[in-house]
Amino acid sequence: MKRFAPFLLLLVVMTGCYHAVIDTGAAPGTTVIDKPWANSFIYGLVPPLVLETAAKCPGGVAKVVTEHSFLNEVVGIITFGIYTPMHITVTCAADKVSMGGGSEMLSPDPDLVIREDATPEQAAEIFQAAIDLSVQSDAPVFVKFAAAQP
Repeated sequence: MKRFAPFLLLLVVMTGCYHAVIDTGAAPGTTVIDKPWANSFIYGLVPPLVLETAAKCPGGVAKVVTEHSFLNEVVGIITFGIYTPMHITVTCAADKVSMGGGSEMLSPDPDLVIREDATPEQAAEIFQAAIDLSVQSDAPVFVKFAAAQP
């Protein structure tokens, strides 16, 4: 038993030591994407595939948690680090995006559009109008860039 004590101690110390949280600051919604066995290889040098969250999280992402669970660590130890799975949890943001505490949906004003064929003077006028509108309303203003219509 004394021969296995260092190995058991190492096993206990190594389990659960990797945990990263990314918090975007957005209000969390009710949708959670949970992937307990994201495939990673060679001690994480080959990362897992990107989770496609755009369709499930229309309001964006509020929080991403990546960690090695106890079972993920056991599998990594058994395979000598060749296969090192990880547990990824994504919490979607609430559907509406708000700046400054309001519940309104932010959307670009259709009048603030810079067309592809616009002159530099026209673009400067649109940017100045956006600045003035932002100062007056104390809210963000969007400027869209659009391709010229044939």
